[in-house]
Amino acid sequence: MNHVTEKFGASQEAISHHYDLSNAFYELFLDRHMLYSAALFRHDNESLEEGQINKVDYHIENIALQSPCQVLDIGCGWGTVLSRLSALGHKTTGLTLSKEQQKYVNRMALPHCDVRLENWQDFTPREKFDGIISIGAFEHFAKLEDTQEEKRTAYKHFFTRCRERFLKPNGKLSLQTFAYGNHVDRQQAKQKASTQFLSDEIFRETDPPHLTDIFAASRGEFEIVSFRNDRFDYARTLKFWLRNLKSRRNEAIQLVGEQQYANFVQYLQYSYIGFQTGNLDLYRFEMRAL
Repeated sequence: MNHVTEKFGASQEAISHHYDLSNAFYELFLDRHMLYSAALFRHDNESLEEGQINKVDYHIENIALQSPCQVLDIGCGWGTVLSRLSALGHKTTGLTLSKEQQKYVNRMALPHCDVRLENWQDFTPREKFDGIISIGAFEHFAKLEDTQEEKRTAYKHFFTRCRERFLKPNGKLSLQTFAYGNHVDRQQAKQKASTQFLSDEIFRETDPPHLTDIFAASRGEFEIVSFRNDRFDYARTLKFWLRNLKSRRNEAIQLVGEQQYANFVQYLQYSYIGFQTGNLDLYRFEMRAL
């Protein structure tokens, strides 16, 4: 296995702090598919679950698979993308740094699916993939204290590794990440109390990108085929989550304690305001390897 000497972004311990909190806790406020990222709503009256499945299908369509294919899911969460791909006849590999997520997906016993507790920086596949999907992982590839140059170095490494090590020639990457809004000054964003709270209590060793970081880091590695900003979809998703969590308050406190429940309510409220006002954006990219 080829290990990178110095890791970029959040450590396994930092990821575990958030994602290994309690599967039962996340089940209280996520949809039944356990999708923990922005949904994609096509109509005003769609449910959270409908929006989440729209999102999964959007990313699968982006990588334009001809069955059967091999697909890599970087940051596979609780396995819904893997499950959807498996049902379509594809072979899949999922990468996660969460032990609880790995156990959860393994219990699904998906055919031709390998779920690995491994950093993308360490992963060396036996053969290359036809496509890559990565939803809600890119945010963790840099730390709050990183300079712009350090962040872009981390992102560049990701795109280079995807192109050189993971993808077959002309393979496609479907990427989803939230980011600082384009009108927010980088230093002002880092100094905001909400940013510090999220870094300390929720997403440790994590700082999202700016749009310009993604464009700069992907240059020479990937062609951007399509790109969209769906920040209002994330605001709507967060509104669902917040409502669900508050309605299960007593159960949540029994599982994780009153302070952790309060932290999550505050985090969801901060995030909702961020996406609603444009301080945060939600980007979805369709990319083709150069």
